[in-house]
Amino acid sequence: MNADRPVPWVSPVLYAAVLAAGLYAGLAGLGDTHLPVFIAGLAALFALEFVRRELLALLARTALFVVVALADGSGLSRALFVLVPFTAYFAFGRTVAIVLAVACVAGVAVAFQVAAPGWPADVARVSDLLMFALGLALAIAMASAAVEERRGRARIAELSAAAERQRLARDIHDDLGHHLTAVIVLLEQAEAFRERDPAAAQRALAEATGSARRALEDVRRSVRTWHFHLGSALRELCTGAVVLRLSGDESRYGEPALRALFHAAQEGITNARRHAGAGAVEVDAELGEDRALLTVTDDGPGFDGGREGFGLRGMRERVRAAGGQVVVRSAGGRGTRLEVVVPR
Repeated sequence: MNADRPVPWVSPVLYAAVLAAGLYAGLAGLGDTHLPVFIAGLAALFALEFVRRELLALLARTALFVVVALADGSGLSRALFVLVPFTAYFAFGRTVAIVLAVACVAGVAVAFQVAAPGWPADVARVSDLLMFALGLALAIAMASAAVEERRGRARIAELSAAAERQRLARDIHDDLGHHLTAVIVLLEQAEAFRERDPAAAQRALAEATGSARRALEDVRRSVRTWHFHLGSALRELCTGAVVLRLSGDESRYGEPALRALFHAAQEGITNARRHAGAGAVEVDAELGEDRALLTVTDDGPGFDGGREGFGLRGMRERVRAAGGQVVVRSAGGRGTRLEVVVPR
């Protein structure tokens, strides 16, 4: 069966209903029904559901509708023609479907005129034509709704994929970016002190190795789904010249809030090392009953503002998603202070 259409079950269900009605009409003697032709035509229609060439299938289907309708003396098979604009909508669009619907109504009117020239005075035939037109309109409306639903699902899938890509980009920047920055800085220190102070160079190499291992652990941890512990993560993050002060109970807060605080601390430390050249960095995390306050301060040269980088923008998005706020205070020669507040 052709599953490319959003509602592939409609045609087979209608074929089955027409088959049951036609068999009943033929066996009950309601009209002059040629059962062999009628059944063979419906069998061919079922087989056409597996044809993927839309134009060929539409032409063949329409021809078979005519054959089945002529073989069905009860006239119940006219309902099949609602599938003409319905299937055409998915392959050729709304305009073609409407044109074909009008053609179907005109065709039935011509058939009535041939069979009974005075049919406009026959209330039953006029009612049949109106109901047929209404069925065509409902078929087009159903096809339109199905197409819009499919487009909506595709759009949601695109947005979900974009959001996931953005989340992964932030995670890569925040987690691996922090550790790799630390490794680069420490390797540069080791290179600088290699001749003058071999012991300091060795310590820098040891710290670089530790940062690389923590980066690997972050990658492994990201593929596991255990609960995030802010305290442990901050203690691993704040090494060397970074001083950590942590107070309060993190169990009051959900994982999104805790991760937002952690990534804010990461971004603050990374910026202090990479951009400010700060000698001392302090991280204070107060997990109170009503709100959590995280501050990252450094004694670097500071800055006078300007366009924010990807890391700071991503941090703001994370904190905003957790219902919090970010404030960055800095001035030339006076260091930088990052403040993050997240409600409980």
